[in-house]
Amino acid sequence: MLALRLTRGAHPAVQLRRLLVAAAAAGTGFLLLSALGYAMSHPDSPAAATLRLAWCAPPLAATIHLAVAVARTDPGTRPRPGLAAAGLGPGRLMLVSAITTALSCLLGSMLALLVFLHLRGDLTGMPFDGDASQFLAADSPLPLPAALTLLALTPALASAAVALLLRPKPAAPTTTKGRARPYGRFGVSARSADRETFGAYGRFGARLRGTVRGGATTPDPASAAPQNGGATTPDPASAASQNGGAPQAPASAPAPAPAEEDGSRRTPDDLTHFPVPRKPPAGLPWGITILTAGLAVETYAGRVTADDTLALPTALPTGPTAVLVGWVLAAVGLALAAPGLAHLCGRVLQAVRPGPLRLLAGRGLMAEATRIGRPLGVVCAVAAAVYAMAPRSGSAATAAIGPLSALGATVVAGATVTTLFMAALEARQARADTTAALLRLGAPTAMLRSAAALRAGVLLAVFGPLTLIVAELAALPLAAR
Repeated sequence: MLALRLTRGAHPAVQLRRLLVAAAAAGTGFLLLSALGYAMSHPDSPAAATLRLAWCAPPLAATIHLAVAVARTDPGTRPRPGLAAAGLGPGRLMLVSAITTALSCLLGSMLALLVFLHLRGDLTGMPFDGDASQFLAADSPLPLPAALTLLALTPALASAAVALLLRPKPAAPTTTKGRARPYGRFGVSARSADRETFGAYGRFGARLRGTVRGGATTPDPASAAPQNGGATTPDPASAASQNGGAPQAPASAPAPAPAEEDGSRRTPDDLTHFPVPRKPPAGLPWGITILTAGLAVETYAGRVTADDTLALPTALPTGPTAVLVGWVLAAVGLALAAPGLAHLCGRVLQAVRPGPLRLLAGRGLMAEATRIGRPLGVVCAVAAAVYAMAPRSGSAATAAIGPLSALGATVVAGATVTTLFMAALEARQARADTTAALLRLGAPTAMLRSAAALRAGVLLAVFGPLTLIVAELAALPLAAR
């Protein structure tokens, strides 16, 4: 009930994102039902039907990726102060996000079922003069359990992915190893038990006064004797005999400091604790290796004449199986290497005596490398695949582009590009506090916009030629056949 209320009372922009998820789920569901219809109309070729069902995996993965990105940018399910007291902690909000995602995908699946039944002629008669009956099995009864099972894949997998990625993470135990290293006076590694203000060490007479502990001062024994006229401190035994045999602590004695466990007390001066720098993404070498391996497999498969040609769906070039394996490896490598490349772009951008603009753009790009890099790598992989298929679409080796191939390409391309925009929106929400602090400090708004434009321009200048190079190398083996 809470998920329905949050869904109904959300902002129009949030509703538009959920409708995009529903549209992607509708396209994926229709492709799954079309694979079922092909299997029903061609019962003697199970391998071709299984291959068509397998080619529904890219649209399904793109839809799940989009659903997760939309759930991460949903402001209605973000933890806020006071919600935990009302019973809406991180775990409950994660459950609300998963249910909201399932509802959006379920809406799209139901729409796909209605369109599929309409094209089959089960609702109002056969439309389009029966042109769609060849891949929808209009002359056979539709097995409802199989259709519902296929339609339930998208909502189930999308909600499970949202629940897995947005689950509340346990707080890491505070240890000395995990914290920032404290630095004492003049950079000496030490842990200061007392707070000292700036310049306290060099202030006149600072070393002669007592140490401040909890608001009580302990006089220095060397300086206390001259001030008391040479009188010495009475013996504790004589003081005990005068007070009835019970020794009493002097009034000026400091209270004993409580026992502190390691890591339970934060150091008072946070300015002397330098934060641990964020590690760069570790996927760059692996991504380059997998990308190189994929291109090598494609080149080798293009030179070897083999008879293991796959009969792929329409608008996909036919060729050896190793060529397709090389394409997949190249796409995975490009997606893995993208966060590291984005981090490297930010580091290069702020090199060689940067000004405020380049420094702000470079630091922001380094901080958002993982969040922006992964969707950007997926978009580059999809663009490289589309560019590699384009020269082959008019040749005799490739069949004409059918409606199902166009639908699948539209779902994959639209979902990946929308996911990239959702990642950019999430990055903007993450740096909202930093932007507000810069504006309070007097930073001009034009400089912030120029920094954002500079980040986008650097990414486009790096990933644009890289996508074209990968696409050209991926298309060479098929162009030579």
